Amino acid sequence: MRSILFLLLFALTQWVNAQSLTIYVSPTGNDQNTGKSADVPLATLQKALDNWAVLKKSGQTVSEAIILLAGGTYPVSEAVKITSENGGSEHGSLTIRSMENQRAVIDGSKKISGWKKYKNNIWMAPVPEAKDGRWLFNQLYINGEQKTLARFPNQGFYTVAGFPDGGAEIDYHKACKRFQFKAGDLNPKWKNIKDVRVIVYHFWTDTHLVIDTIDATTNIVTFKHEANKRFTDDFSNEGARYIVENVFEGMDSPGEWFLDRHKGMVYYIPMPGEKMETAEVLAPVCAEFIRFEGDPLAKRVENITVENIDFEYSNFILPENDANDHQGSVTVPASVTAIGAANISLRGCTFKNLGNFAFDIQKGCSNINVVRNKLEHLAAGAFKINGGTEKDHPLERTRNIIIADNEILHYGEKYPSAVGILLMNAEGCYIGHNHIFDGWYTGISVGWQWGYQRSVSRDNIIEFNHIHRIGQGLLSDMGGIYTLGVSPGTIIRNNLIHDVESNKYGGWGIYNDEGSTHILIENNIVYNTKYAAYNIHYAKELTVRNNIFALGRLEVLNRGRQEPHNSVYFENNIVYWNSVKDPFTGNWKDQPYVFHQNPNIGTQPTYTDTFDSDYNLYFDPSQALSSLRFNGFTWDEWHQKGKDIHSVYADPMFVNATNYDFRLLPESPAFKLGFKAIDMTDVGPRK
Repeated sequence: MRSILFLLLFALTQWVNAQSLTIYVSPTGNDQNTGKSADVPLATLQKALDNWAVLKKSGQTVSEAIILLAGGTYPVSEAVKITSENGGSEHGSLTIRSMENQRAVIDGSKKISGWKKYKNNIWMAPVPEAKDGRWLFNQLYINGEQKTLARFPNQGFYTVAGFPDGGAEIDYHKACKRFQFKAGDLNPKWKNIKDVRVIVYHFWTDTHLVIDTIDATTNIVTFKHEANKRFTDDFSNEGARYIVENVFEGMDSPGEWFLDRHKGMVYYIPMPGEKMETAEVLAPVCAEFIRFEGDPLAKRVENITVENIDFEYSNFILPENDANDHQGSVTVPASVTAIGAANISLRGCTFKNLGNFAFDIQKGCSNINVVRNKLEHLAAGAFKINGGTEKDHPLERTRNIIIADNEILHYGEKYPSAVGILLMNAEGCYIGHNHIFDGWYTGISVGWQWGYQRSVSRDNIIEFNHIHRIGQGLLSDMGGIYTLGVSPGTIIRNNLIHDVESNKYGGWGIYNDEGSTHILIENNIVYNTKYAAYNIHYAKELTVRNNIFALGRLEVLNRGRQEPHNSVYFENNIVYWNSVKDPFTGNWKDQPYVFHQNPNIGTQPTYTDTFDSDYNLYFDPSQALSSLRFNGFTWDEWHQKGKDIHSVYADPMFVNATNYDFRLLPESPAFKLGFKAIDMTDVGPRK
């Protein structure tokens, strides 16, 4: 054995240059080769990394190692692990990329063959690994197109009919384990009743529940595990919407499929024109493509670049005891995971048909750049960034992450409450020039502490992102950009946000939720939102200036809570609408309060302003000023309360508001108020 290792090491060192090393990999290669040239390539990326690790241990000095992947498909069934042993180091870098003018595809799927007629128009094929749980999946692709897991109803939703554990009279966070259904919606005689999932769409979550029992007498379904919210659609007493998925009897339309794990058989009803004898049928098998695994407290994995590689098909099955009740589908894992990683770049790649998040950047990561990638058809979101909190070791904090120039589309397909880019406990991050669209929930979320308690989220910049066609009427309480908690130094600027549609309440443009504090929001354009273009739940000392908030359908500006401090400095904004009588909805009232800044002063000054608003321009082209109200007051009464004393009600003179061209003509009265033109030519990915 020692002689074999010696020969391998000898072969490797023959092509080592003191400065650089190249290892070749090809779909037609062999892991018994050396990989020292394109003529003797290895077959797998993992083997190339292993060989590189052997060479590093030999003491060879290499400033740059390159692993070149020839064009073609590389099937994988488990994650490629990159550690401090087989990655880069403080003395040299590692680059993994496709060869020039070629494209390598890391493919986490497996083909399903042997299709034959079952009965009627249903076809079937064997999946023997399903019998012992070695291969279960909830996505199926035929000729590259994802098909529908058998469900009821085929279109739309069922509705919860009753609440044996309580409806709107109980706290919305009360754990519930059962609900009453309309007769005929659920059937205890379904053949695979213990495998059926009920997915409830309520509030801001999609709750996935496994059936325990169905009582056809009382029409009550009971689940194996609890949902952590009541089964109302929102804070009303309306029943939540739900579907029933993974039920054999629900396979009743072309394009639907079902996996019987007990028989080890998959069933499918072909679409018109599909020929199962020749169709390419794929299902995901690989849970994770790459895992950057270092130790934040000891030795990090570092100095690695991955570029120009395609990653397709990853697999994730939600555990039975995880109902996916947490905000943002945060418990769903990712196809690329990093922990204890530094100086990592992923660029020019594509991520497609994923069963989970694309990226999960965890504790102890810094200087990770993910730029110029395309991420599409994602079961969850694109990015989840979450480092250590104030309770963790400082070396476990995550900072300086760059997510830029990416295109993110069709996210949340399986877990619609997932966020496009979810930035939780992190600092000094840059989220810029991304194009985020066709998602089912919030585009970008920043911060992860509810209320005013300590947060490590700070100094994050969110700019020049284009976010649109999100929400799509499925969930409530969401926005284009969402903030949470104390976040000093965070800036949200020059973002273009439009077409935000919630189910019930809360399809907002920019949404400052619980305790959002010390954030600068400027130069954004927000329009076509179901609810307010700008919304505050409750916050402290936000600066909101030089934005255009236009065409909120049911609200324009909204604040949920009055508190004994100043929540927002609202200045130099253009507010434009044509649908409501009052642009200030919610609670914009003031109240007396004392700062208690100096205990040595006997008499403390009393303040009353819970928000400042001035030098703004307001306009509704369909209504005269005399017919409008401002949080219930006339324009003159609003002034008497110290609000918008220098503001004006006038046509802002947009180039073409009808076609959403919000550039200002030179004679716009907004300029006299100090408004500065907003340039959106650089929004979204840069060329």
